[in-house]
Amino acid sequence: MKQVTLPGGERVPALGMGTWNIGDHRHTRAEEIATLQLGLDLGLRLIDTAEMYGEGLSESLIGEAIKGRRDETFLVSKVYPQNAGRKGAVAACERSLRRLGTDRIDLYLLHWRGEVPFEETMEAFLALRQAGKIRHFGVSNLDLADMEELWDVPGGDEVAANQLLYNLSRRGIEFDLLPWLRERSVPVMAYSPIKQARLLRNPGLQSFARSIGKTPAQVALAWLLSRDDIIAIPKTGNRDRLRENFAALDLALTAEQLVALDKLFPPPRHAQPLAML
Repeated sequence: MKQVTLPGGERVPALGMGTWNIGDHRHTRAEEIATLQLGLDLGLRLIDTAEMYGEGLSESLIGEAIKGRRDETFLVSKVYPQNAGRKGAVAACERSLRRLGTDRIDLYLLHWRGEVPFEETMEAFLALRQAGKIRHFGVSNLDLADMEELWDVPGGDEVAANQLLYNLSRRGIEFDLLPWLRERSVPVMAYSPIKQARLLRNPGLQSFARSIGKTPAQVALAWLLSRDDIIAIPKTGNRDRLRENFAALDLALTAEQLVALDKLFPPPRHAQPLAML
């Protein structure tokens, strides 16, 4: 299993499992739980969720899926911006812990920037870490200006990751934000790495994938996995799709293939507003 090193030195899988919209429907629940458990069997032990996902339904489903296997799992969850104050973040974290059925979250993220000052959020995160409720903290959907501001706040330079929309068709962070994060050894967690399956319908990507005997999803994930500081978290509640995603770990794109993908999906030539979903 390829791994990515967090700023504190801990290594986590470069390929994890996203859970947006997982847990929303009773009729898919059994397959979703089985998919997460299969992922753990394969070594995809990083699971990403948020209190926003189904207003806690995703966290509850994960709690059921990892019951008895908590120590195998690296859990990531996120707090709503409006809950990210000194007291609000602590209360939100406690609710997430109850739903997940655990005493700790491995990586706790601010979901996006809201009205609560960064100082308050960092104070809450530091207190949660001190209490053992979280092990690492980080952010999501923060652009370069946000990160520069956060870095000057007490505790802000201890963020372990920035979770961002990043895939072959959404490469804007490569111009300025990604280099800035790399200078500070802060990895990116790439959400929607296949653009909610829309990338799979791209004719250029389909042709490229056929030419090397792989699927478009495997190529899109392998492109992200070719970078040493990117954690990809594709979402699926289907075991067959999970196996397909897992096979991306065996695809090592050559330099020539990476150049060909750059032609299909050109890197940015100027700063762009941060893309979000």
